[in-house]
Amino acid sequence: MRWALVKVSLAVTTMVVVAFAVPLGLVIRELARDRAFSNAEREAAAVAPALSITTDRDELERVVASAGSDAGMAVHLPAGDGQEALELGRRRAAEADIAAVRKLGRASTTGVAGGSTLLQPVALSTGKIAVVEVYVPESDVTNGVGTAWAVLAAVGVALILGSVAVADRLGVRMVRPAQRLVEGAHDLGEGRLGARVPEEGPSELRLAAVAFNSMADQVVQLLANERELAADLSHRLRTPLTVLRLNTASLGEGPAADQTRTAVEQLEREVDTIIRTAREAKPQTAAAGPGAGCDAAEVVRERMAFWSALAEDEGRKWRVAGADRPVRIPVARADLAAALDALLGNVFRHTAEGTAFAVDVHNGEDAVIVLVSDAGPGIPDPEAAMARGRGSGSDGSTGLGLDIVRRLAESTGGDVRIGSSVLGGTEVRIWIQLDGRAPAPGGHRQPRRRRPGRLAAAYHRSRSR
Repeated sequence: MRWALVKVSLAVTTMVVVAFAVPLGLVIRELARDRAFSNAEREAAAVAPALSITTDRDELERVVASAGSDAGMAVHLPAGDGQEALELGRRRAAEADIAAVRKLGRASTTGVAGGSTLLQPVALSTGKIAVVEVYVPESDVTNGVGTAWAVLAAVGVALILGSVAVADRLGVRMVRPAQRLVEGAHDLGEGRLGARVPEEGPSELRLAAVAFNSMADQVVQLLANERELAADLSHRLRTPLTVLRLNTASLGEGPAADQTRTAVEQLEREVDTIIRTAREAKPQTAAAGPGAGCDAAEVVRERMAFWSALAEDEGRKWRVAGADRPVRIPVARADLAAALDALLGNVFRHTAEGTAFAVDVHNGEDAVIVLVSDAGPGIPDPEAAMARGRGSGSDGSTGLGLDIVRRLAESTGGDVRIGSSVLGGTEVRIWIQLDGRAPAPGGHRQPRRRRPGRLAAAYHRSRSR
């Protein structure tokens, strides 16, 4: 925008300067020419009175010498009354031009070598016509024209440079507030809620800055209200959780009782985490830095140990593969556990009792794949199931569990895919990047195109089992 304004100003000023300077330069040249020939006419007029009185050569030579230079003036007297034709000074004009002026009786100019001549007719006392020739060099015709043109060019360049400088300052005054508005919008989009824009510049940009700042304040207020609401709603769960925990104490001993008490304790921890996260306004799921994260194999073994008791009660066959050695991933332990619980909970919720399921972990150089598969009826529309809030279409399915899994994978630069498993049902593949890349512009992380390697081979081997 700034350079566009400068270009427009440069073009307009250049056209204005050319429109005025070119005609003015031509006028100056014509004025110089008229001045030179006016001087020549005055010199010729100084000789005319003497010619009307006498034709004596000596007298005329003195008059010519006093009126101008011998090299620049000549007098042509015609023959008559027994007197021969007389010429004083150096003749430059052609004889035909002199004869034409004597015949027509009016002044004329003609071009000669090095300039022009003024031929002025003068009536003699005898009735004959003499011709006074005044030489006008080319240097006299162009005297001062070059200097005037140089001054005009300098003034034109100064006007152009001045207009460019003014347009640049105006452009900066307009562009700088616009750039600040763009930077503020970018910062707000990146999550820096304290970003504000100075309310300065042209009136339109000031109004835009005021609207942006008002919008940012409303966003901050809405987020604060949302966090408070989440914290308040979570806090309301404490009372029924307390009653539930007290009731579990009366269940006695046994696997089912221990499992129930463990689930209540985990639920209390999750509620505390929600309240703490909402109060601190920090995201719960984020890519971990170097050295952070968890052992995916250990988390898989732990969660499968938890769900295995319920699987035995429902007569489900289950299998774990690839979790016999450490597998480090840049994901918080609680986040991976929540994602596994969401997927395994979907298996128990949406498949019939006795349906088998499996969890496979494949470790590669740049990524880790976690597969959760079952032998159920499958998901008819996997793409719709991945849409937040839609679910698979069955009763009780909201899609929030799969959304938790998707956000966990995308926080590392990976992704989630739903397909058909070798068991005959649904397979959810979680691809977790190990380099912990930042999200791509727009807020979503874009997974890289991966070349087939050991991880892909292991993945395909697991599907063929």
